[in-house]
Amino acid sequence: MGPHPAVAAIRLAVRRTLHDLLAELAGAGTLATPSPPASASAPSAPSPTPPAALPAGRPEPSGRPAPSAPGAPLVLAACSGGADSVALASALAFEAPKLGIRAGGVTVDHRLQPGSAKRAEEVAARLRELGLDPVETVAVDVGRSGGPEAAARDARYAALDSVAERYGARAVLLGHTRDDQAETVLLGLARGSGIRSLSGMAAVSGRDGRYRRPFLRLDRQTARTACLAQSLPVWDDPHNSDPSYTRSRLRHEGLPALEKSLGKGVIEALARTAQLSRDDADALDVWADDAERSVRSAPGGGPGGGPGEADPAGGLDVAKLAVLPPAIRRRVLRRAAIAAGSPAGSLFARHIEEMDRLVTDWHGQGALNLPGRVEVRRRCGNLVIGRRDQTVAEH
Repeated sequence: MGPHPAVAAIRLAVRRTLHDLLAELAGAGTLATPSPPASASAPSAPSPTPPAALPAGRPEPSGRPAPSAPGAPLVLAACSGGADSVALASALAFEAPKLGIRAGGVTVDHRLQPGSAKRAEEVAARLRELGLDPVETVAVDVGRSGGPEAAARDARYAALDSVAERYGARAVLLGHTRDDQAETVLLGLARGSGIRSLSGMAAVSGRDGRYRRPFLRLDRQTARTACLAQSLPVWDDPHNSDPSYTRSRLRHEGLPALEKSLGKGVIEALARTAQLSRDDADALDVWADDAERSVRSAPGGGPGGGPGEADPAGGLDVAKLAVLPPAIRRRVLRRAAIAAGSPAGSLFARHIEEMDRLVTDWHGQGALNLPGRVEVRRRCGNLVIGRRDQTVAEH
């Protein structure tokens, strides 16, 4: 008898992610090309009857291969103890050894609730019961920058980066589902941050593609059902139902209201919008790469160092910027501001719009101040972008 349909779905999603990772490592010359096992093909239709309940915290033992050799690539599952991440950890523990991959886990204690340290240790113990090794618990201090949700996210990713680098992990798997993707798209729409925000979360992100999200095509209920089918205990974070958090309100009030008004399928449509937006944003970014090189002015002359009004600092040629499509021009301006030291997380659409006016609506306005003490001024037919103290010294 095959596994429960939900269990089969999460395992297939993780298996595909691991195969993609192995193919990338082989293409980079750091791993021999893997031979997909028979189980890597699409599974046969599973039985509609759930299997008998297993002991808590244990995946199906039958046919499970021995742990991989210590020199095999390591993949970590980030696990909070919630249904999504527990389902992810169980699937990784089951699939990784078949592919010669070591499977480990990490849980982050945000220290925002009473008893969080004990709960983190309980999650770590469950990961070890699943057969993950190494398993680590990391306690973090959550700041206040950007609001409580953003601050917790920043602390969490910093901790995951640290653990991955310490162990030399090739990837960290995250349990974000299609429901999470839909919420992210709506939050981006509410901020009015443009097409990149509407593209939601990428299946692969982070430095060298460190973060992988196998469940973006699966709904939240599938992960929860998979845990129930395997008798895996899960923890429901009370913050996820706390109306003081924006995402929680969206999850429990906003999305249900949309589905009531527009009918079922809103979540799937939003997730599909994310992928379409990401494809468009990626194409525009490639175009912006080429455009950025073409509008650069060399120090001491006009564009490319040719004839023109002298500009000792160099910059971006205004005439060439002006003829670019707005979507491309604003991407070029944003990249230039970030390269000059303006923090990406503090650089909003209104800042880029003001930069754009220095190109398209010039009437002698003075320098523009951006986050990170970055200054933008129009001079000698160029936009000069740099740290405020540097540009002041030039004058």
